Amino acid sequence: MKRFIAILAFPLLAQAALADDLLKSAQDQFKPLPSKGVELKDNPNSKARFELGQMLYFEPRLSKSGLISCHSCHNLSTGGADLQTTSTGHGWQKGPRNAPTTLNSAYHIAQFWDGRAPDLEAQAKGPVQAGVEMASTPAQVEAVLNSMPDYQKHFKKAFPNDKQPVSFDNMAKAIALFEASLVTPDSKFDLYLKGKKALNKTETAGLKLFIDKGCASCHNGVNIGGGSYQKFGVVKAPIDQIRPVADTGRQKVTSKAEDAYVFRVPTLRNIELTGPYFHSGAVSDLGEAVKIMGEVQLGVELSKKEIKELVAFLETLTGKQPQVTVPALPPSTKETPKPDLSVAAPAAH
Repeated sequence: MKRFIAILAFPLLAQAALADDLLKSAQDQFKPLPSKGVELKDNPNSKARFELGQMLYFEPRLSKSGLISCHSCHNLSTGGADLQTTSTGHGWQKGPRNAPTTLNSAYHIAQFWDGRAPDLEAQAKGPVQAGVEMASTPAQVEAVLNSMPDYQKHFKKAFPNDKQPVSFDNMAKAIALFEASLVTPDSKFDLYLKGKKALNKTETAGLKLFIDKGCASCHNGVNIGGGSYQKFGVVKAPIDQIRPVADTGRQKVTSKAEDAYVFRVPTLRNIELTGPYFHSGAVSDLGEAVKIMGEVQLGVELSKKEIKELVAFLETLTGKQPQVTVPALPPSTKETPKPDLSVAAPAAH
């Protein structure tokens, strides 16, 4: 009788051992996301600086048109992205790349798809000055902010040791500090990594595939991506619609031939919220994106069942979204520069 019971128990013991092995493997390659934001080097946190950064994140008058803010392209109600193929900027121009999410972005090795900005402060300055995005200048931004006494007070509180607290650099520091707080902890996968039974059978199968197929070789660490640069098209080049020929990625930053079509690996956290996918924004369906990645990066043809399981796992990466109060912004004054709503004439054919 005891032997019979032992025979019956063997499959259960084997399943438990496999489950333990999978958990250990996952814990070796991934880390739960901390519940608090990231502390930035040389940018100390304070309530005044954080609140200023939150205001500036929502401030459309940083743009030439007075219409576009950081939040326009990195909407915190839609996963820190804007759901567009590429973002709409000044004068209804379309940007060249899909807007990455700002959620958990402080954990990236660098900012932008090509990593041209080393940190959040440098990133915050880019879109403000880009002609296809906010189309402003440092001088224009400072003129706008200095025109409002309330902003002058906020900057003085946030940067009490600066002789000229209202500056383009301090604008970027305040925004970066706010963005560093935008973390999404306690996803189902985070709970699983902490030893809780948070994943169902399909999600667990997806995790095993994610590791066994090699996805985790690039998408790993605390942010499940964002920590390295990789060529998009390791095994074969994606079609031009997905990987536009003219956009050679990091090569435009380094001028190195080996960096052609190399991009910063995106985070997969909250991936179900942040489509469309890839730097081109050419794919709207997550399952289709998984299929393409299998083909061009890993050289494997995933079955429908495998794609379903991988998508189920990816959906466990959605964490608690930041609860952010939309700030009341200072009123404009007679000195505030007027919005420029001009639209460039279409090119002659």
